Order: sequence, then C-alpha cells, then structure tokens
Amino acid sequence: MAAGPSAAAESGSGAESHETAKPTVVLVHGTWADASSWDEVVQSLQERGYPVVAAANPLRSLSDDSDYLAALLKTIEGPIVLAGHSYGGAVISNAAAGNPNVESLVYIAAFAPDVGENALQLATKYPGSRLSDDPEAPVPTALDAVPLTSNPTDVDLYVKPDKFNDVFLSNRLTASKSNVLAASQRPGTALSFNEPSRAAAWKTISSWFLVATDDRTIGTENLRFMAERANSTTVEVDAPHAVMATNSADVTDLILRAAHDSKPSLAHTGTTRQTVVIGAAAGLALAGGAVLVVQSRRMTHKRS
Repeated sequence: MAAGPSAAAESGSGAESHETAKPTVVLVHGTWADASSWDEVVQSLQERGYPVVAAANPLRSLSDDSDYLAALLKTIEGPIVLAGHSYGGAVISNAAAGNPNVESLVYIAAFAPDVGENALQLATKYPGSRLSDDPEAPVPTALDAVPLTSNPTDVDLYVKPDKFNDVFLSNRLTASKSNVLAASQRPGTALSFNEPSRAAAWKTISSWFLVATDDRTIGTENLRFMAERANSTTVEVDAPHAVMATNSADVTDLILRAAHDSKPSLAHTGTTRQTVVIGAAAGLALAGGAVLVVQSRRMTHKRS
C-alpha cells in the first residue's frame, strides 16, 4: 500500500491550506497486476496534494476482496474518490456500497457489474476479448491454471507469458518490458471471475469511465456497454487494457475530473481522439492571426 500526505500550506497563506480538503484517492488494481501498476498515477496525484492509497487487492474472491477493501475504506476520514482497474472495478462496485464517504467511482478499463453478474459474463457479452479462442475450453486458452487444492475449480489463473503482451498490453510495450510484467503478474482465482456481484454502487454514486479502445482483455465493446449502462462520464483513449502502463496521464486526468479538479495533469503523454480549436478571439490575439490549437480529451456523457 502506497500512501502520501496532503501538501503543506501554500507559501504566503496564513490560513489552513485548501489542499487539506482534497479527497483521498484510493486506487485498486486488478488481476495480473499489483499496486505498483499505479506508480505514475500515485506520483502525479501526490504532487498535486492528494492523499493517495494504492490498495493491495488480495485477488482471492470477489466477496472477500470487496470486504477487505470496504474495511480499508472505513479507516479513511473525509471524502473518497475510488478508482479500480480491470477486476478492481468489480471490487470497488461492491466495496463502496453503503459508504457515504465515497463520492466518486472511476472505472479504468474495468468491470462494472450489476447485481448477480460476474466478470466472465461481462467479458464475453460482445467480441473483443482475447482471453480465449475456444469458448468451450474449461480454462481460457490464453491462461494457465495452477491447482491450489484437489478441487479442480480451485485454481490460480495466470496469463501465459507468450500471450501477455498481446492480451494485456496490445503489443504497446517492448518485449523486454512486457516480459518483466508477465513474470511479476499476480494471479486471480477462478472464483474471482465467476462469483456474482452482490452490489452495484454505480447506481447510487457518480461514476467516470475510461474506455480503452484497444482493450483485448475485457474487450472495448464490453467496456462501452458497462459505461453507458452506468451513465458514466466517459472518455475513450487509444490504449490497451493495461492503460496505466502506456497512458498514465490520461488515467490521472480522469481521476482529477472525478475529484472535481479542473487542472490538467502534470504531463500529457497519452493519445486522445479529439482536437479542439480554441475560440476565434484567442486566434485573433495571436501574431499573424494564428489559431491556438490544443489537445483535449473526448468526454461524453452517456445516456441512461
């Protein structure tokens, strides 16, 4: 777990800094990753004065993982912005239920199940996931199953090393970097993918959703379906499922929006889908009548 205190009072201010009023941002990783996957996001948020907790998701079962996170959230005073990546989205959907301090949910290429749904159902609703090329296979073909007990369903699931860059990263990283992430991946159990969700906090808490348009783990169309159903404020980013590894600035920006912080993040390294021309008055103010062009994220408010 990585945590950082809020920033000290700004220079020249005699009163308590407004930074202390910032919400605590809690980040929840998914399967085949760990809390270090949020490192660049944590650093950027801390530099803006946000208290941050990158939780260690146990990845044992949806109910146990959600209970663990819910207990952690109860120890945090004040407002919370809760973000989850991948399977971590299912965890935050359950853990936030009934906690009045959670003001915003942020789904980063994540599952947002309804009550009674499981991750496997949502990843196979529409084509796009490359976890398996055989729908009848007892174990998705891109995964290796490691038995935990004599019960054949009690297994840990890993992405096969030769599939990791394609399925998890859409071949956006070099082979050497992908191999490091594949070697250090944390597995999830079969139960965590198959256990039905007990709650859907997005029905009562405002949500934001990052849709990775080259997601080969959950599938882009499945992400779009969940974002629209949740009526989330949505941004689409040209990125793989492991978007924090390639587009951390886009992730940070969406979390800042969920925290109602209008300032952009410290760095912009991601690819966005919309170019906006800033008004004619600004253009006329420039020498030679040049027009100021800036990059802006494509934000859409999905219909209920």
